[in-house]
Amino acid sequence: MNETLKITQVETIPVRVPIRPDRAIRAKGGLHNVSPFLIVRIHTDAGIDGLGEVSCTPRWSGEDQVTAAHFIATILGPAITGQNAWDIERLTIVMQKALFAHPFTKAAIEMALWDICGKACGLPVYKMLGGAVRDFVTTKWSISGLEPERAAEIASWAVSAGFRAMKVKIGMDPDEDVARVKAVRAAIGPNIRLGVDANGGYNPATAVRVLRQLADCNLFFAEQPVPPGEPLWLTDVRNRTGMTVLADESVYTVQDALGLVRANAVDALSIYVGKSGGIAPARKIAAVAEGAGLGCTIGSNLEMGIGSAAMIHLGMCTPGVTAEAFPCDIIGPFYYTDELLTEPLPIKPGEARPHERPGLGVELDWEKVERYRVA
Repeated sequence: MNETLKITQVETIPVRVPIRPDRAIRAKGGLHNVSPFLIVRIHTDAGIDGLGEVSCTPRWSGEDQVTAAHFIATILGPAITGQNAWDIERLTIVMQKALFAHPFTKAAIEMALWDICGKACGLPVYKMLGGAVRDFVTTKWSISGLEPERAAEIASWAVSAGFRAMKVKIGMDPDEDVARVKAVRAAIGPNIRLGVDANGGYNPATAVRVLRQLADCNLFFAEQPVPPGEPLWLTDVRNRTGMTVLADESVYTVQDALGLVRANAVDALSIYVGKSGGIAPARKIAAVAEGAGLGCTIGSNLEMGIGSAAMIHLGMCTPGVTAEAFPCDIIGPFYYTDELLTEPLPIKPGEARPHERPGLGVELDWEKVERYRVA
C-alpha cells in the first residue's frame, strides 16, 4: 500500500449523454432533459487515478460543467495539487475554505479521492468506511410530472419491471397534480408503496390542501412540499396533515439537518453525495438523522455511472440511511440512452449493488467518453 499518494493533476472532461425522451423528468423546476455533467479524473505520482462526477444542473444546483471546470481549474485543483490523496478529510476542509458553496463540484473531487484510496489499499469504498450494513440498497422509481394517463403508464411499467416503491412529481398545478397521483395509485393498486415529491413547489396552505385531497391514496411520504428556507413551514404542513414529511431541498448541510430536527419539521431527510459535497459530508448528515430518530434516504439528480456508484457505496455502509423504510433514488442510469462505464453497475429495479472492486469499482469506456465529450 502506498504511504503517500501525491496529487499531480486534476483533469476535467465535460460530457453530455442524451436522456431518453420518454423518461425525462418534469418537475417544479422544469424539464430535466439534458445533463451538463463533468467527469473529474485525479492523477497521483503513484500512477493511481480516481474518478468523480459533477452531477449538477443549473436550475437546481446553480452549477454546471462550465462553472465546475472553471472552479476546479482556478481554485480547487490548485488547492489540492501536491497534497496527499489519503488526507480526504483535510482536503475537504481545504476545499470548503477555498470556495463558497458549489457542493456538487466539491463532491466530484471528494469521491475521486475515495476512489484513489480504495484502489491503493485494494478495498471497495464502502469497506473502507466500515463495511456493509445491508446486502443491497433498496430503491424506488420516480414518475415525472406528466399528464395522468402517461404517468399511470410509466407507473405500470415500473411495477412490471420489479419496483415495489415509487414517487410522483407534484408541486406544479394542484388540480393536475392530484389527478396524476390518483391515476398512478389506480394503476399500481394498493400494495405498491407510493410517495409524492413537490420539490418545494407549494406554499404551506396549498400543500396542506393538496395532501388532504390525496388522503385516500395511502401515501407513505410527501417530499419537500414547501420551499426551503423556513423549517416551520414543513412543521406546519406535517402537523396539519399528519403526513410523513421528507426534506430534500431544505437539507444541504449538517446545520440544515440540525435546524429541521429542532423545528420538529420532518420525519426523514433526503441526502445526496453531490448536494452534501461528498460521501463523508453526506454520512455526517445521515448521522444527525440517526441520532434524532429520523429516517434518511438518498435522493437523485439523475447521476450517471460514477455518481451512482458513489451513492451506492454511501448507502451500503451508512446505518443512518434507512433505505428499507425510505427506498433510495439510485436510478440515474435508467434514464440515459448510453453508458460511459466499461461495465454497467449492478442496478436492477428495486435494488442497487456496488461492483466488488477497489475504490468506486468503476472504469470509463474512453471511446464513449470521447463520443459524448462537449466543447
